[in-house]
Amino acid sequence: MSDPAVDLSLPIKPVGPSRPPLMPPRLATVPTVEGDEFGGEKSRAEANVKLGTSSYQSERRSMIVGGQVSLTGDINFCDRLVVAGNVEASLHEARELEIAKDGAFKGNATVRTAEIRGRFEGDLVVRGRLVIRSTGRFSGSLTYNELEIEPGAEVSGILMLEKKNGTDWLPPAFAPIPQSGISQD
Repeated sequence: MSDPAVDLSLPIKPVGPSRPPLMPPRLATVPTVEGDEFGGEKSRAEANVKLGTSSYQSERRSMIVGGQVSLTGDINFCDRLVVAGNVEASLHEARELEIAKDGAFKGNATVRTAEIRGRFEGDLVVRGRLVIRSTGRFSGSLTYNELEIEPGAEVSGILMLEKKNGTDWLPPAFAPIPQSGISQD
């Protein structure tokens, strides 16, 4: 006698059409923005109107590192970086860097403009204007075009004014060595 065949297969659910999961729509505005800059609580849209910018322009390629958030890595293609937490990174050719009062940035950055209310440690190149507020702390090397330091700010390190695009303005240790006139025996 033979035993009847035993079916050990698992029930299979038929495969339906494949598509991404449905996501809820993104809100165009954040309910409130707090701060003295806008005279109390107002919607982000109202704040942007007061600043003369649209919501799309202010959020495009922006990165905000919130309080109690830590970020490590390289940051590329960022128009605006706002640091309220801790960032240890290399920031390449950004337009704006803002470090909040409780924010800290450690690493190197090349930006057009910067405003420091918190701490910056490392190498900073500012092609335009740098403002270090009274609560700001800077340590490292700084290359700047325009510099404003409020009373109470702490600045330590090497400060270099960037006025020319060549190496002739660099200190002799950094200047290129001319190749002519060197004899080889």
